[in-house]
Amino acid sequence: MGSDQQIAFFLRALRTGDTWRRAAAAKGLGRVGRDEHAWVLVGSADDPAPEVREAVAMGLGRSGVAEAGRTVLPGLMGDEDPWVRRRASRAAIRLGLDDQAVVNAFSGLLRDPDHHLRINALDGLAALGVPGDVTGLVALLGDPEGAVWGRARALVWRFQDDPAVSAELIRTAEQGAPHARVQALELLPRHSTVRLLDSLVTGLRDTAAQVRIAVTRRLLDVEDAHAQDALVGALEDERDANVADFLLHALGERGEERVTGPATRWLADPAAGPSAAYALGAAGTRTAAGALRTAVTDPELPGRTRAAAAKAVGEAGRWDAVWLLLPLLDDPDGDVRAGAVDGLGALVQQGLRFWERHAVAWALVAHLVADPNTVWQTHNALIGLAEALPDLRQTVDRTPSAEVRAAALSLLDTYNATDENTGQDLARFVHALDDPDETVRFHAAEGLAHWLVDTGNPPQDEERLRNRLTALASKAAEAETRAAADEALRALDRRGPACS
Repeated sequence: MGSDQQIAFFLRALRTGDTWRRAAAAKGLGRVGRDEHAWVLVGSADDPAPEVREAVAMGLGRSGVAEAGRTVLPGLMGDEDPWVRRRASRAAIRLGLDDQAVVNAFSGLLRDPDHHLRINALDGLAALGVPGDVTGLVALLGDPEGAVWGRARALVWRFQDDPAVSAELIRTAEQGAPHARVQALELLPRHSTVRLLDSLVTGLRDTAAQVRIAVTRRLLDVEDAHAQDALVGALEDERDANVADFLLHALGERGEERVTGPATRWLADPAAGPSAAYALGAAGTRTAAGALRTAVTDPELPGRTRAAAAKAVGEAGRWDAVWLLLPLLDDPDGDVRAGAVDGLGALVQQGLRFWERHAVAWALVAHLVADPNTVWQTHNALIGLAEALPDLRQTVDRTPSAEVRAAALSLLDTYNATDENTGQDLARFVHALDDPDETVRFHAAEGLAHWLVDTGNPPQDEERLRNRLTALASKAAEAETRAAADEALRALDRRGPACS
């Protein structure tokens, strides 16, 4: 059947067919009809059957005749049938309709009970480059559908400098529905915080936990004693673990001493306990330190809390910190062992007392070998601890674990620590260039480059070493290994012929 015959068939069916024939004819005309047939579809836009009205909207979108669509699509976007509204809104977007009637129709769909239509409305307004109904748009920040509120957020962000949008954002941040209020608080620029201050302080007692967290986040931008007092008071009264967790961490970052009492009470909570330990460490009071000492050895507390307490003990650096933490390296809970490693690492960075250094070095190297779950954490804790180097050399020579060998070899790198025997480490780096493990080869090449630069010692059999590094620089599987080998070759080159 040719196109003219098809068109004639569709025209007849649109006039005299039953519901499904009329609907099929409307779709068909939109696909194969000419421009004048779009106006025929306009005449069927008031068909009593919603299936036909839906098909008319679809056909008009396919026709490409914007003028025809402009006459009926805004009305169909307000049809009582959601499928008609859906097809009409998509057709309006497809035709690029941009008059005020279409903007108004899209604005009306912002409140549609069908979330697909709210999505269409937002897509349409975005395509037109207008915010539409500002109240309806900002309200969608609280929509339960992620596809809706995500689009609404993007559109609000795009028009946030529009005075009407900005004013509605302020109103929503002060008194909107919980999710919308949170989104508004996140979108508003920092300079709005002072204007919002009273509502933020009031919001610390809001019934919605998500609002209490959001207003806390904004209040942290305020360098104001009243705001700080309000946050401390909110923590005293808070009963939700997630909100308390946020408050404890936030106040801990400020080193607020008044958290000591509520933080001690929250230690036993699985969610808020780690932040409570952190806040106690940051508070630094004698009472807080006593609570942490008790926490690290309390088997009734969750492992994550004890781990955070161990780290806090190390960061606080009190006189007994080393002796509190060393036994925890053998704790049955892996989280606690990891926390002890972090705490000891903090003490190493701060500078151990000379009578502590050997004990910590011995314990951490032993832990490096014994606990496969904390290899690189332990590696980080050992950086700079020269007293560990003798045991690390034995570890490189003896351990069957490639990961431990790589970590220990990295710690022999002169960038980490040196001692009187550093000059003898060249052979270990050279030998490890042939290790079957890629990570070991990388640390061998990197350590070798730094060793050559820092010690100034000439390598034995430089030609063989150069050949091995050249092969590694061209054939290593990992780019970082090739780069380390190149670095070592450049270190050899800088030595010059006299050092060959």
